[in-house]
Amino acid sequence: MGKNALAAGIFFEIADLLELQGVQWKPAAYRKAALAIESMGDDVEDIYVAGGLKALMGIPGVGENIGKKLEEIVTTGRLEYLGELRAPYPFDMESLTRIPGMGLKRAKKLFDALGIKNASELKAAAQAGRVRAVDGFGAKSEGALLRGIALSEKSRGRMLLGYALDEIDALIANIRAHSQVERISPAGSVRRMKETIGDLDVLVTSKKPVAVMGYFTSLPEVDRVIAKGETKSSVVMKSGLAVDVRVVADAEYGSALQYFTGSKEHNIAIRRLAISKGFKLSEYGLFKGAKRVAGRTEEEIYRALGLDIMPPEMREDMGELAAAAAHALPSVVGYGEMKGDFHAHSTWSDGQLSVDEMARAAKGMRYEYFALTDHAGTLAVARALNSRQLSARAKEIELAEKKAGIRIFNGAEVDINKDGSLSIGDDALANLDYVVAAIHSNFSLPEAEMTARVIAGMKNRYVTALAHPSAGLIGSREPIALAWERVYEAAAENGTYLEINAFPERMDLPGAQVKAAKDGYGAKFVIGTDAHNAAHLGFMRLGVAIARRGWLEKKDVLNAQPLATVEAALAR
Repeated sequence: MGKNALAAGIFFEIADLLELQGVQWKPAAYRKAALAIESMGDDVEDIYVAGGLKALMGIPGVGENIGKKLEEIVTTGRLEYLGELRAPYPFDMESLTRIPGMGLKRAKKLFDALGIKNASELKAAAQAGRVRAVDGFGAKSEGALLRGIALSEKSRGRMLLGYALDEIDALIANIRAHSQVERISPAGSVRRMKETIGDLDVLVTSKKPVAVMGYFTSLPEVDRVIAKGETKSSVVMKSGLAVDVRVVADAEYGSALQYFTGSKEHNIAIRRLAISKGFKLSEYGLFKGAKRVAGRTEEEIYRALGLDIMPPEMREDMGELAAAAAHALPSVVGYGEMKGDFHAHSTWSDGQLSVDEMARAAKGMRYEYFALTDHAGTLAVARALNSRQLSARAKEIELAEKKAGIRIFNGAEVDINKDGSLSIGDDALANLDYVVAAIHSNFSLPEAEMTARVIAGMKNRYVTALAHPSAGLIGSREPIALAWERVYEAAAENGTYLEINAFPERMDLPGAQVKAAKDGYGAKFVIGTDAHNAAHLGFMRLGVAIARRGWLEKKDVLNAQPLATVEAALAR
């Protein structure tokens, strides 16, 4: 969105650089401003145009000093101060710090010791065994860096869906508004709501494709035009998102949409099925010999092949074609069926809004309830609450409930310690409505030890759910090693809900594991956004997308149930 991502990235980097210099309080101020800008629903450029510097200073965490720097970013697209901070460090900070486990301090140490300037030089040094000789690294760190480099390379060029969706929605709406556009849809991984996307494919029908192409390529959000044709054009948006728009014939729209939606595995399977029935399926239609028998809509293609149509999220070749042929597809949970959110934070821990503000924001989502799950225990980086603070917050929750007219479950996110105990005592947990246990440390334990740790945490009688179960971060931290079947079994046996964490960097559990837990063990789920401000509540649709990919029905998801049902479930 506009320059929000650029500004947030610059301020995050400034915070890291200042921290590297040993500056005490400024890094936190820049990170606070970066988080606020990153999660805003409004465009900082629009804010500046409407109200200048004064309006920018109205953004949480943006005072006069940071406001002036934000003004420079908005008006010039760069910040001179960042260049000054970078000057003493002549290495490619961006490529190096993108690697999991490689912060600025470690990058500087490797530059000083080995002259490593970028990720490719780091990879070569690690493969040659030279990194382990640097003080503070060793063979284990060298191996971890090589795994981190592989993870970084795998995700390169891809964008987190959650941070691109608002821009995509706005772009689709903008193109749809053109008078010559008849039908339009995103395709590819965006339509399937995958965790990350490489680019955006948009399909359009129109009787005047040249006019549509001209309109699309001249949109003010377009940074540069890569190719412009009569029926296909490719651009790069100012945000960096690559977009292809294709205008197809009305008779081919359904088959083109089916083809470009994918997934590749689903398409291979359905084409094999078509061949077995004497058809040929392509982006141009379903053909019997030379005659096109279907193609205008996806529904008629699937119907002609004897299949019920399934939602795009399910098209992963995970048994959906067999279920469609047997008319046994589940009625998956819908995007409009969520009645609450089961993971949210306030300023009591590491959130950006008060309890009252979060309550009003949740009410604005038309929710019946939500769970406030501030960190509790010993996680200092998240300002985790102790027993006394939890009691004080409970009083504030009670007042906010009455003011906002929404049920707030008094909850907490609690760490599972290395030994499987929880980071706060049962006496404090007993006073809570909802407890979500999580792994936030010691990520590299062996599978057997990590599995025992997680299951021990789940067995605590006050734990309601297991938060972001794999503890992975997309593109930056690998999932922890778990014997998943044992975790699913423990969830079912103990009545512990498995969380689908909808925060863009997490989107955890993935859909395939959700399906495995449901199919094999009858596990139940909650969806939580991990919201730290009002805008984050909108990530709920990412969680619902995972639930749909995992074949979950409304009955499988606790927060798709009405308040009375939820209260009864939590009371048990």
